[in-house]
Amino acid sequence: MIFVLLAIIAGVIFLPQWWVKRVMERYHRPADRYPGTGAELARHLLDRLGLDQVRVERIDELGDHYDPSERVVRLSPANHDGRSLTAVTVAAHEVGHAVQHADGYAPLIWRTRMVEVLTRWQRIGVLMIALMPVAMLALRLPRAGLILLIMGVASLASGIIVHLVTLPTEFDASFRRALPLLTKGDYLKPGDRRHARRILTAAALTYVAASLIGLVNFWWWLRILRPG
Repeated sequence: MIFVLLAIIAGVIFLPQWWVKRVMERYHRPADRYPGTGAELARHLLDRLGLDQVRVERIDELGDHYDPSERVVRLSPANHDGRSLTAVTVAAHEVGHAVQHADGYAPLIWRTRMVEVLTRWQRIGVLMIALMPVAMLALRLPRAGLILLIMGVASLASGIIVHLVTLPTEFDASFRRALPLLTKGDYLKPGDRRHARRILTAAALTYVAASLIGLVNFWWWLRILRPG
């Protein structure tokens, strides 16, 4: 029974991540499918939409994202410099977030504020979990240690909330912003629309994988805390 449970947990954690990675890698080939890079398309779309104040940057960490506080589209090296279908589609997805920001799209604003608050709360939660053994063993305060642990686990749950709030924002950026930009502007080669939809779905579901990992972590800690 325990092996079945572990297999289910492993599937919940790794299958979404595997699918997203597989889709992204598949359409990175051929690497020269488009005449311009992802960064060039992002810059062109932003200028065309009157968002010339939004910058486009290459980033080696954190992955592709739009930063509302800095007003910058950040692309990974493969998507910033690449000319593949994945590169141009992901670039359009991140431009979609910049359009949301310019339009005052409420879910993006809520997510941004939640991330600012809950990121600090999660850091405090990690510290609480780290201090729990000190309180319980070194200081001999078991009740204080348990309180620290409960508050730390609650901070893990806050991350799940952020990812759930993120989902509608991601699907809106993919299918109400990026896909119309790509198709109406004739930026996609014939036959690529269907594949671009898969990439845009994968871009949105990146956060599903993260939320599932957070949910499994939260469930694991709840089992530890459950009496008996």
